[in-house]
Amino acid sequence: MSFRSDRTTTLSSKDRSEYRLFISHSWDYSDEYERMVDLLDGANYFEYRNYSVPEEDAIDANSDEELEEELREGQIKPASVFIALAGLYSSYSDWIGKEIRIAEDVDKPILGVEPWGSDSTSDYVERHADQMVGWNTDSIVDAIRDLSP
Repeated sequence: MSFRSDRTTTLSSKDRSEYRLFISHSWDYSDEYERMVDLLDGANYFEYRNYSVPEEDAIDANSDEELEEELREGQIKPASVFIALAGLYSSYSDWIGKEIRIAEDVDKPILGVEPWGSDSTSDYVERHADQMVGWNTDSIVDAIRDLSP
């Protein structure tokens, strides 16, 4: 005997097969970004698509306005969670501030991640983050799952 259901099932964020992430970072401090990508790549039962802009794949724009528009429409808007690496440099980076404002404008949840091995974090990121976590795989992945729509 077979049973067929016509009901469709909506996946909760916990059952999602892939998360769309934008990881805000400074190219001057790309080691922290690379460690974050390695951490996410190594997470068990966690698949994601990276919408970030690594230095080697920079956006080709003729002006800051074009760059902001591409970040908004092509990188941040499609992401389900915006991750802000909260190193102290984040407080002084114009572009990280712009990216955070764009994320807020398009209603993306912001996850602040405290720097690996540091006691100091960006007050700016802390003020704008929906959630702050330490540099720990389980904490970061759980927060992404919790914040994802």
